[in-house]
Formats: sequence, C-alpha cells, structure tokens
Amino acid sequence: MEGQKGMTYQGTGVNYDDMDPFKRLAQKAGLETAINIRHLNMTEFTPSRGESAYLVDCGDYFLAQVVEGLGTKNLVAEAMQRLTGELHFDKIAQCCMAMIVNDLITVGALPISAAMYLAVGDSAWFKDEERAKSLIDGWKHACNLSSCTWGGGETPTLKGIINPDTIDLSGAAMGIIRNKQHLITGGKIKHGDVIIIFASSGIHANGLTLARKIAEKLPQGYLTPIDHTGQTYGRALLEPTEIYVPIIQDCQQWDVDIHYAVNITGHGWRKLMRSQEPFVYVIESVLDPQPVFQIMQKHGPVDDEEAYGNLNMGAGFAIFVSQKDVEVVADIAKATNIPIIATGHIEKRGGEKKVIIEPKGITFEGESLQVR
Repeated sequence: MEGQKGMTYQGTGVNYDDMDPFKRLAQKAGLETAINIRHLNMTEFTPSRGESAYLVDCGDYFLAQVVEGLGTKNLVAEAMQRLTGELHFDKIAQCCMAMIVNDLITVGALPISAAMYLAVGDSAWFKDEERAKSLIDGWKHACNLSSCTWGGGETPTLKGIINPDTIDLSGAAMGIIRNKQHLITGGKIKHGDVIIIFASSGIHANGLTLARKIAEKLPQGYLTPIDHTGQTYGRALLEPTEIYVPIIQDCQQWDVDIHYAVNITGHGWRKLMRSQEPFVYVIESVLDPQPVFQIMQKHGPVDDEEAYGNLNMGAGFAIFVSQKDVEVVADIAKATNIPIIATGHIEKRGGEKKVIIEPKGITFEGESLQVR
C-alpha cells in the first residue's frame, strides 16, 4: 500500500466538523425550552445536556431519554441477502437497540421501554415476511437482553425520500435512575481514576460508510474471507453490537461508584474525553482489534490516527472508576463473558484536555471533540 493515499471517514462524506455545530446549536435551543416542564413539578438535569442521554429530575428519581439511529449498516445486510440469501436483519435490529440502550446507561439509567422507527421507501418491503420477521425477532431479543419492554413504534412509507429497496431504522427509549446515587456525571471524575474498557464485538454500528467503501476495493467484496475460519468481510461487519446494560446494572447492585461512562461510537477513542471537565486520559494498553479492522486499515488504507479517531477498534464501552473498584468490575464483566481491560488512567494537568494512546503514539487534543 506504499504510496497509496489513505482513506478517511470525512472523505466518505461523514464529517463531524460539519455536523457537530448543528448539534450544539440544537442543544442551545433545547435549553431555552427547559422551563416548559416545571408545571409538571419536574426540571431538567442541566448537566445532562450534551451527554449521550437527557435526564429529567422527577424528585425522587430521574427519567432518561435517548433517540438513536442504526446508520447505514442495513445496506450491508441487504447486500448479503442479495449475495447469499442469508438474513441478518435480526443482527442489525440488535445493533440499533444497542446504540440506544448503551447511550442510556452512560448516565446510569436502566431502560424501561423502547420504540422502533422503521421507515421504508416502498411498502412492498414488508412483503418479504421472513426478512420482516428476522428484524422483529432481533428487536425483541435486544429488548430481552436490555431488560426492557418494546412499547411500539412507527412504520412510515417515505416514497421519494428513501430508496424503495432499503430502510431507515432508528428508535428511542426511556430509562430510569431509581436511586439517585447511581447518577453518572462528569463531575465525579478524579485524578488517578482507572479507565476500564469493555470489548466490542466488532465494528458495531459506526464507520459503516467507510467500511462499505472499502468493500469495493476487496477482491470478492463482502464475500472476501478475512481470517482462517473463512469468515467473510460482510459477515464480520454484521456481527451484532454488544449490549452493556447487564454490566452497568450489576455494577449498581454491587455499589460500584462509576465516575463516568462512555459509549464508544462515533468519534472513536476521542469519545473518552466527552466530559466537559478538563482531564488527560492516558491509554497504556489497547485491546487487539478484530480482523475486520485490520482488513479496513490494510485495504483502505486507514492509518491508526484515523482509525482510533473514528472507529471503536475493539473497544465498545468504557467506565472510569477508583482503583478500589477495578477488581469488582472485572468479576462482573467475567460473569457476562465480555472481555475487559484496565487500559489506563486519568490525570489532572491544569486545564489540559486530551487523549493519549501511548502504544500507538497518538494524541487527540480536546479541540478534536466538539459535541456540545
């Protein structure tokens, strides 16, 4: 690959520098509406604005709200159905649900109910009953994994907006923090905290636009074998996203004081510095990324800085805890069969804010993550 220009997420048309200002402007406008719920004897928990989940203070407890989308992962499932006849829509349904509930738990909220939004370009999409059932089964399974109820949803036909042979899958969920001591905010982060990473199952549901462009470069496209087992690139991309709700629920039951939690999705490992508080996040060891990332880096090519700045690279979720809680978290994760690694620590260096990935020689400055 020497001499070949590297691929970037921005180069595929996904530019967070373009999107994030809109998000910040929307949050500012939303803040101006917070007064509207006071007549219900509720107030917004303002520090949650800009976090992965929004919180409403109901007095004795918090309610949480999240809206999330699958992105373009369904296009891989649709391609694999055409190429092999296999149905993987249960997997993308779990991915969408995981995007939602994994955001909820970043503030300490446990899911109550979820709703699916499934928009199609042509109502004929629903005539493939096996495909539709696969999607339904996957969403139900994800609700069971998340210990929440499937409350309903919406299925519009948007002719002229969505291509007739594809879908737009997204959803929302409501969560609750019954015990306010389980609230997770950036204000809890302390110098010396340990960064614990929970392994991902693969690419999850971020970076698929880049992954799909790379498929065009592979000798057999999505059917290209990527490891000694014969697993194909397409199958690897469709590995369902891990749902980390049981780990956080168990941490609460075992009184683990989680100082902060991060769902490592868009913005990759830069997400570790999502809190507004200025800290330096020092990564001393990294998880071995799955073969799908190795293929992406080789055939993009995608360099380490681009990969760790936008993809999860084997890390699906992170929590920051005191040293005294590390062993308990390790025991909890072992019971759920999700590998973890105490990957680094947090330092207070005046007003500095950055992520330093020592094994890769990469530093992400605070200015590179502007999601608020």
